[in-house]
Amino acid sequence: MSSTVQTPLLVVERVTHLHDDDMSALCEATNAAILDGGGFGWITPPGQAALERYFRGAMLVPERELFVGRADGVITGSAQLVRQPRNNEAQAFAANIMHSFVAPFARGNGLARLMTQRIEDRARHLGYKVLNLDVRETQEAAIALYESLGFTRWGVHPEYARVRGQTIKGFFYTKALRKTGGDVPSPQDPPS
Repeated sequence: MSSTVQTPLLVVERVTHLHDDDMSALCEATNAAILDGGGFGWITPPGQAALERYFRGAMLVPERELFVGRADGVITGSAQLVRQPRNNEAQAFAANIMHSFVAPFARGNGLARLMTQRIEDRARHLGYKVLNLDVRETQEAAIALYESLGFTRWGVHPEYARVRGQTIKGFFYTKALRKTGGDVPSPQDPPS
């Protein structure tokens, strides 16, 4: 007798507001990713209230777009598309993927790939020509994912992070979304 493993329904959406249940699920997924060494920036979970303030604040920043990944309707990951600040006209053609993670209990189903592709699509739609990101050397699955999606490693920071007394390298990646040159989004009038 064989058992059938159900693949969860995966959805990625850009959010500007989260209801309490969604915020709780996002905080739970974040805590799990932090505890697993998820490279989100925190080394130890800061607590529900701090995470709620962080995510509510991220949704208010004009240069940030928060994307959440859902598996069977429950938020299990997130990532942010970050535009350059208005005073950085010289790099207005480029955007960044930041703070991308999937909770350990929801990995292996393609959600991280789908989130990255949706953010890439959004950046392309907004007119960005380049998408950049950085990742800890310990994030081997993320590194493999980004390289499989065509991101090119262009640099290494030898002292990128300190985690539990250990120095960790950081890898920097870039991907051309279009040929550079020509019109670029204006930092004074960010794309909608």
